Amino acid sequence: MAVRRLKLRILEDRFAICRLDADSELPAWANSQIFLAVTRTTDELSIVCPEEDVPCEVRCHRNWRCIKVAGPLDFEQIGILHSLVEPLARAAISVFALSTYDTDYLLVQDKSLARAGRVLRRHGHNLQPG
Repeated sequence: MAVRRLKLRILEDRFAICRLDADSELPAWANSQIFLAVTRTTDELSIVCPEEDVPCEVRCHRNWRCIKVAGPLDFEQIGILHSLVEPLARAAISVFALSTYDTDYLLVQDKSLARAGRVLRRHGHNLQPG
């Protein structure tokens, strides 16, 4: 598989990854116009949004930073996430991946962002600040 060289941008905000019960209503605080990802399964309701929007009593992991892949991406492209996640996994950097119709996003803990940036650049990706 050919190595993908991707254009990436770091979003400015810090994000939270939240878990609510599967039968929970979508809370009023989950209404960000900046970035909002909602996934409901039979097991849970997951919400990713700016951490400043999340009440302190909500079960979540905070202090995530988001790396956006420049899009739109064609659905037929193979290996986009692999070209990002594989070098980060080898560097022991945990990621939370999200995909939309147009592109992909990787969330990494803020404490790992600088190291993730170095790894991705070393693998040929063009990473720009927000």
